[in-house]
Amino acid sequence: MNSTIIPSGISFSLDNANGAPIYRQIIQQIEYAILSGRLKSGDRLPTIRALAVELRINPNTIAKAYNELEIRGILSTQVGSGTFISDRKPVPEEDARDRKIREVLTRFIQEFENLGVSKTSLLEMLRDYSDLGGC
Repeated sequence: MNSTIIPSGISFSLDNANGAPIYRQIIQQIEYAILSGRLKSGDRLPTIRALAVELRINPNTIAKAYNELEIRGILSTQVGSGTFISDRKPVPEEDARDRKIREVLTRFIQEFENLGVSKTSLLEMLRDYSDLGGC
């Protein structure tokens, strides 16, 4: 798994074993960052070349992701200025949303298991946290 945070504040976590093509993972993560408010209208994304170098992947993969998002109106490219988040919000697909929730939960649970915390203990910790006014 390849993970990196780019200057715009979005963190890409690419997983070759995921089954989804890398360009699709990039699209999903940009959409998720927009929907979660980490990327806003007018925010500038890194250049194709810069992101490809940062993620250590082929620039054509980034170009394919950016192009698809531009076709859908999510991104806007201004020659000489860069690629920006447009005013149009992505429409979350229930399947994609559910899949993302499962991915986040799986990583969350795995992190706690790596720390030696069982699922039962984790549930108790979450209940205690919630009872104390967290989240």
